[in-house]
Amino acid sequence: RAEVDRRSHMTLDHAMRQALVSGRFRLHYQPQVRLADGRIVGAEALLRWKHPQRGLVQPAEFIPPAEDTGLIVPIGNWVLEAACRQLRDWQEDAATRELVMAVNVSARQFHQPNFVSGVRQILQQTGAAPSRLKLELTENVIIDDIEDTIEKMQELKSMGIGFSMDDFGTGYSSL
Repeated sequence: RAEVDRRSHMTLDHAMRQALVSGRFRLHYQPQVRLADGRIVGAEALLRWKHPQRGLVQPAEFIPPAEDTGLIVPIGNWVLEAACRQLRDWQEDAATRELVMAVNVSARQFHQPNFVSGVRQILQQTGAAPSRLKLELTENVIIDDIEDTIEKMQELKSMGIGFSMDDFGTGYSSL
């Protein structure tokens, strides 16, 4: 049983690496609506994987293994870059230039030593407005290393980037 699980995990890891290289990951955008008037104020970038044989692979199937192997870091960087390219495109259209793009960031990605400089570089390369980017962090990000988190959040905020808590109260803490 353990050997089958290990082989299955290795196969999935290889398939995810291939998906990243060959462009099989896609972003879908879930509208974020202001409750007061129903107006769309932004979107959340949602990662999807179109596998050549299996079809659409659900995030619950591939995100946890990507976290375990560390592959979530390059995948997360791809997501952030693709979302920022879309954000830049929205900025060029009067109908969408005020929209905010929310991007989930994993704890493992956030706590990389070069995370802030990587975000800065992606913003420079894509031309996306930092004030239109919102990073969604889980409480795991916050509590894993509070001092590192505060320092990085201050640096990112000084660039104009916003934050929100994702799935608050479902992990280690609650309001």
